[in-house]
Amino acid sequence: MSGGPRGGVPILRLGDVLVTGLLNECDDKSAIAFTEELTERIVGDRARGVLIDISRLELIDSFVARTLMELTTTARLLGARVIVAGMRPAVAITLVELGLRLSGVETTLNAEQGLRALGWEKAPVPPAEGGTS
Repeated sequence: MSGGPRGGVPILRLGDVLVTGLLNECDDKSAIAFTEELTERIVGDRARGVLIDISRLELIDSFVARTLMELTTTARLLGARVIVAGMRPAVAITLVELGLRLSGVETTLNAEQGLRALGWEKAPVPPAEGGTS
């Protein structure tokens, strides 16, 4: 259930939520391909939520920031909620220094919080049976 060969970044489906990420090597061309593929998957999978984990993204430029904003707006128009998770402090500082606002982009500290916000809860770990003493 991962993405096609175009994007290079897997897009996983968990029920009606898509989970994906951005890598540090995100150039303009791959950002456009990623946006197109994710948009197609939102429609094809009838996703109601999308989690984009950017914890591996060490740098961000104005094009990638604008791409995230446009992707969020497009997804919303298609009926899906997008959460960007795992932004590193350096990326946040760069956005502020460049005067870039991720208008309309919902963020969480990590992917687990993002999934929880989209309605996914971590399953409790059952106690071990016949434990040792």
